[in-house]
Amino acid sequence: VDNQVERLKETGIPGDAIFVDDGKSGKLKSRPAWDACISYLRDGDVLTVTKLDRIGRSLINLVDIVNLMHERGVQIRCLDSGEIDTTTPNGEFFFHVMSAMAQWEARMARDRTLEGLAAARVRHGGTLPVRGPSISPDKIKIARELMERRDVSAERIAQMLGVSRATLYRHVGPQKEAS
Repeated sequence: VDNQVERLKETGIPGDAIFVDDGKSGKLKSRPAWDACISYLRDGDVLTVTKLDRIGRSLINLVDIVNLMHERGVQIRCLDSGEIDTTTPNGEFFFHVMSAMAQWEARMARDRTLEGLAAARVRHGGTLPVRGPSISPDKIKIARELMERRDVSAERIAQMLGVSRATLYRHVGPQKEAS
């Protein structure tokens, strides 16, 4: 992160206009410094990043962010990708090509999913099979016992049982009655 901050400062960006979500996953939709950066940007500003993955979690997400910035009158410049600089005609063209590819990729994924669902319906006599529970009654009992002890975190219990924390809470969360 320090290297990225130094590179941004070298381009003339003042320190108070550099936003860093150090230690935060880029997969999170909301990140404190990212949210502050979005609020800070105004019409006519240029959002400068060292790498595109600093702002987008996926190609489709990146396209959405660039479109949002465009609507707000904010240009984007990437230091590691000279082609991505929406302040220039070539950069804007390159981004539109990327955007078209992202839309194509999303459409192809959607079509593959629909084809898979249709094939599953054929295999199962016209209807999709009902999914079973992701946690067995035996595991629910173990989870309930561990949750009552309060010396093991919910995250750890979920890991031990091979389920997500959301699944654990859905079946034995604090609001669930013992059955």
